[in-house]
Parts: sequence; C-alpha cells; structure tokens
Amino acid sequence: MIAKLFEQLKIVWKVLCRPSVHYSLGFLTIGGFIAGVIFWGGFNTALELTNREQFCIGCHEMENNVYQELQTTIHFTNRSGVRATCPDCHVPHNWTDKIARKMQASKEVWGKIFGTINTREKFEAKRRHLAENEWNRLKANDSLECRNCHNFDYMDFTRQSKRASQMHSTSLASGEKTCIDCHKGIAHQLPDMAGVEGF
Repeated sequence: MIAKLFEQLKIVWKVLCRPSVHYSLGFLTIGGFIAGVIFWGGFNTALELTNREQFCIGCHEMENNVYQELQTTIHFTNRSGVRATCPDCHVPHNWTDKIARKMQASKEVWGKIFGTINTREKFEAKRRHLAENEWNRLKANDSLECRNCHNFDYMDFTRQSKRASQMHSTSLASGEKTCIDCHKGIAHQLPDMAGVEGF
C-alpha cells in the first residue's frame, strides 16, 4: 500500500517536473499562484486607495460642491465624534457590492474627463439628476450604506421624536419604506424637489 502511494507520488512528481516546452508544470503552477497573489494584492490595494475620502475629493468638482455641503451636517461633525466619509455613504462595505458600485462609479470618470460638472453652474444644472441616481441606487439596495451604521434592531424609539418613532416602527419595520425615502438631503443640499413624493 505504501509502495503504491509512493509510486503515485513519483508519477505526480515527474509530471510536475516534466518541461512543457520551456517550463515544468510545477514551475508554471507555483509561478501562476505567486502572480495571482501579486495581482490580487495590487488590485485590493488600488480598490482601498480609491475608497478613501481624500481620493473622492481629489477632483475640484467634489471638493467645491458636495464636500462643502457635507461639512455642515451631523454626519461630518457631531457630539459623538463619529464621522461618515464619502465611501461610508456611497460605497457598500461588503466586497461583491463594493465591486459592483466601483464599476458603476467608473462611469463617473467620464464626467470628470469631459467636464460634465466642472463648474458650479454645471453641477447645479445636473444636481437633480445626480441626486435621483443616488436615491434610486439606495432605494434599490434598501439603503444598505445607511444600514452599515444605523441598525434598526438597536433603535431606541423612546429617544426619537414622535414622528420619527412612528415612521421607523411602522414604515421602516414593515419594509414599506427604506431610509432614503425620508432622509433625502441628510448630507447634501437638496435639488429642486418639485414632484418628489413627500416634499
């Protein structure tokens, strides 16, 4: 039995060491594994570097418009010292959703290249469209980014206003509404809200 196992190991060893034109299968396997680790490390590093506030406000369109608005909100500075950055609200935390969002965001690079919102006037002209895109995305994923920090199971309704308590314990609890349905403009100025439900 041991002899048979030893024979099989010798056969596997020969296959791994046998050259396939120039390199052995073992070399190609190990080399491929190492190259994969290097690629994955580089990819993940790039992903994390583009998932920081400094990257987000690296272009003047974001720094001079929405970032200025964020600085006046409770998500930027508050009594508890917990601060939400751009990726906290605009990029999901789990990996597969994050990759999908990054692919969607790659479309936004075209806006940067072609100067779609490179002035305050252009930004204001597109504000409603941009806001609606974000609202629709958040509605579609059940306000996933909000729920990364705000957990319904731990909400203390006794410490909320009467209206908030009522809405959270009914509409949110039943799944009829999600965070973004009521909390539009929580971190940025609202566009013209004519025709938007609830406004």
